[in-house]
Amino acid sequence: MNPLKTRIGVLGGGQLGRMLIEESARLNLHFNILEAEENCPCAAFANTFIKGSLMDEAKIRELAEISDVLTYEIEHVNTAALLKLEEEGKTIIPSPRILQLIQDKGLQKEFYAKHEIPSGKFFLVNTKSEWARLIPLLGSEKFVAKTRTGGYDGKGVAILNSAEMLEHPDRIPFEGPCVLEEFIVCEKELAVIVARDSKGNLVSYPSIEMEFDPIANLVTMLLSPARVGSIIEERAEEIARKVVAALDGPGLFAVELFMDKAGDIFVNEVAPRPHNSGHHTIEACYTSQYEQLARILLGLPLGSTELVQPAAMVNLLGAKDFSGSYKLDNLESICKLPGVFVHLYAKAESKPMRKMGHVSILAPSMEAVIEKANYVIEHLRFVKD
Repeated sequence: MNPLKTRIGVLGGGQLGRMLIEESARLNLHFNILEAEENCPCAAFANTFIKGSLMDEAKIRELAEISDVLTYEIEHVNTAALLKLEEEGKTIIPSPRILQLIQDKGLQKEFYAKHEIPSGKFFLVNTKSEWARLIPLLGSEKFVAKTRTGGYDGKGVAILNSAEMLEHPDRIPFEGPCVLEEFIVCEKELAVIVARDSKGNLVSYPSIEMEFDPIANLVTMLLSPARVGSIIEERAEEIARKVVAALDGPGLFAVELFMDKAGDIFVNEVAPRPHNSGHHTIEACYTSQYEQLARILLGLPLGSTELVQPAAMVNLLGAKDFSGSYKLDNLESICKLPGVFVHLYAKAESKPMRKMGHVSILAPSMEAVIEKANYVIEHLRFVKD
């Protein structure tokens, strides 16, 4: 089959899907989108748009019938329906078998332990009564609690004080199945994006250093390459590639990592899709994460992941003080800066801390990158229109 005639079906119509379509435009690829929101970022770019829930099996089958290969830009989809389609012979990348594992943070932790991938001490709990017995066994003043399913963009995750939770169990924030993890004192949060094709070939991008908004728990700025030594860089890529090799299937994966003060690397979690930490690759790498995924879907060779220049990415988040129609204040001054690329996601309304867009910044040195990134953070903001 001519790969350029491949009809790609995407579950989800958000900004990740939009950038996948934009980066595939040079090859004039055909995209079908399933999404519940008619005014989603992908709507204007899709060859065919199907309005429907990502949990609706009938709608997923409707998408599959007009697509040669399926992928997804969000994890919250009907995995059971995708597993049925895969059993019937439909190509789905990444496999819903992998998605099923990643959707459950408890299964993820057990997977890392099975494959001897460093990920920190953890316990699985089903009821609040189990917390009191297991919290002391974590052996730390603080610990991390995560709902096993349903969390996204910082939701369903909490850093808690061990003594407080033992003394006041009524303050336990989550019901039902959870993962309790030891709190790793983190020197840096890193990510490595790894691509695997259907032949088992692997490529990884230079590691990415992430800085988070402490309130929203969203990435505010990332830097690539990460400011770590060559030994840590090699170790981070080695662990990330080991994770993806063990998942044993094609796709694009973002492996989130912690580096502690001793320089040890631990896996936090994995996203089986293009990731916020890889937006900079559109301008900063020979092959963006989105083009890389398109190559995998088409069965084309993997592209070079080499950085063209040091880069930063700044998330554009909705202002905390309003919702509604918006404009970007100081856009003119930002547009005068060389090596600065503003991306907006075509979202109809701004909402507090909502991902509205991002800015990629390139420069010959990391010092110059950071200087420009800080200027963007200080000056570019959403205001009421």
